[in-house]
Order: sequence, then C-alpha cells, then structure tokens
Amino acid sequence: MDDKHIEKITQEICETFQVYAPPIPIEIMLQQPPTGMWKELDITQLSGNFMRVTDRYSPRMSLARMLARHIVSSDWGRERGLQGTINDPEKLNKFARMLVMPEEMIMGLTRSSRNPKTMSLHFEVPEDEARQRLLELV
Repeated sequence: MDDKHIEKITQEICETFQVYAPPIPIEIMLQQPPTGMWKELDITQLSGNFMRVTDRYSPRMSLARMLARHIVSSDWGRERGLQGTINDPEKLNKFARMLVMPEEMIMGLTRSSRNPKTMSLHFEVPEDEARQRLLELV
C-alpha cells in the first residue's frame, strides 16, 4: 500500500467526519464513528499507561495511534486495503500522523507556516511529529 492511497483514505475520513480544519477531533472520531465505519471506543476506560507524555500534545498522538490501529483492524479499513499496516509500527505511526495532519490541510498552510513549530501549534501535535510529517511529504 503506497502513501498516496493512505492519504486518500485519510481525506475520505476527514470528509466523512466533516473535518475541514485542524485540530482533528481524534477523540470524537474514536467515540462517535458513523454507522458501519468501526466500533466506538470509550476513551475514559483507557489506562494511564497507554499515554506517552513527553510533550503537551503527546496524548493526542497516542490517541491518533489508537485511532489508526482501530481503523486498520476494522472491516471499513480492511475494505480499503489497510490490514497490512497493522503489523508494521512504522506504517501505523505514519498513518496516525496523516490522520492528525492531513496532506491537504498542510498544503493549505502558507509556506512560512509549514515548519515544525507552527504546525505543532496549528495541529496540536508534538514538534517532532510535525517535523517527521513534513519530511514524509517532501
């Protein structure tokens, strides 16, 4: 599965949830998926050990990785060919970054705003994740 295909799936998810601007509502996507997409998840039942807290936005990335795992293991994700992503941590992390920083929204930023610090604030993600996402788009 190539990145362009996963980017299209990410855009489909944004359109389905009617998300047109950051920050992406990860919690709502986990808790209130449209019928037939994936099973809703009660994030209040998550243990504190699940969250990586190295940055103020780290919990959002933990939830994004959970959403990515949830999507690829769902029937909806399998129908779109995402099942191969579940056993590859690097691909799963990349998909999580795509979910919280969709390509279309990044390209909608001014050139001067496409830097890790500004994107961190704009998308509410750690700077290192924003930096990695920018590298993936080059």
